[in-house]
Amino acid sequence: MAYVRKQVCAAIVLALAALGAVTPVSAQPAQAPLRLVVAGLAHGHVDAFLAYARSAPVEIVGVYEPDAALRTRKLEAAELPASLGAADLDDLLARTRPEAVAIFSTPADHRRLVEIAARHKVHAMVEKLLALTVADARAISAAAATSGIHVLVNYETTWYPTLGTVWRVMKTEAAGGAIRKVVALHGHPGPAAMGLDASFVSWLTDPAQSGAGALYDMGCYGANLITWLLDGARPISVRALTQQIRPGLYPKVDDEATMLLEYPGAQGIVQASWNWPVDRKDLEVYAERAYAVATGSDQARARLPDQVERRVPSPRLPDAEADPISYLTAVARGALPPAGRSSLAIDLIVIEILEAARESARTGRAVVLAGAGGQ
Repeated sequence: MAYVRKQVCAAIVLALAALGAVTPVSAQPAQAPLRLVVAGLAHGHVDAFLAYARSAPVEIVGVYEPDAALRTRKLEAAELPASLGAADLDDLLARTRPEAVAIFSTPADHRRLVEIAARHKVHAMVEKLLALTVADARAISAAAATSGIHVLVNYETTWYPTLGTVWRVMKTEAAGGAIRKVVALHGHPGPAAMGLDASFVSWLTDPAQSGAGALYDMGCYGANLITWLLDGARPISVRALTQQIRPGLYPKVDDEATMLLEYPGAQGIVQASWNWPVDRKDLEVYAERAYAVATGSDQARARLPDQVERRVPSPRLPDAEADPISYLTAVARGALPPAGRSSLAIDLIVIEILEAARESARTGRAVVLAGAGGQ
């Protein structure tokens, strides 16, 4: 996961610093740690987040989780004092007055928790995806606008340097002209096969808590990246095919999904799977005269006009955009406006795409979006 990779990268940076190759993080100007509340512990990604937070410029001032047993177990695993735990988010926010809240509940609970944060005028970051329905996503947006807070969505792929490289080649440099097709491939062997925490697998395979299976869990990455690359355009139509390849493991949700997104002059293809032999998060972008491919977080290649395909270096992202805590800090403190993949503007469209895809898979027909193809 991105957080684990981040820790490995930190060790490399320190080693290079000892050789005088880079300036160590400790030598940079000091900044007060972000005062943060973690809300919800049901999402399995919270474990890596809390592990990364130990070495990040963040002060966790409280942890909300209504399930007492889960709260105790997660706090102990993260080596956090039990005194940080709380079963009432309203009271916790009032007592601790944090700058931001990081939400790791089930997606079904995102709206409720964001609305509580909005009442306290506390910025929020939710672990992907934003919500299960368009109605809930719009309610989150309305709460944010009314209270003046920012709401961000955390995707592992947002912090991949390779995606910054693809953007630079295809968008900033416009090396190949207009984008014609984007293929997003996101999948892994599946939650039941990966030995994930049983409580995580339980809600992830419950459509009432997760919205769908691989379609939502993996498909949200592709919908997010395609919307970002196409400058926030909404598709004209959405088609989707879902299957239960292993119904014995996933009797209530799909484990294989493909989406086809239609745009004026372009297509988006999203391949989402819980059946692949390895974890894969790759992106292919094809333009009129060039293409660029990101393979995971560490390899990118491109073929530009009149050139052969070549590897393209992927430098580290700017400090304020390199990881979720740094980005949340920058946005919460007004140093950066929310934009791009983590923004509400993009992720409202993501939920619209996913909801349309679920309906298309159910009916076997394309779903046409109102105001098709516009911003």
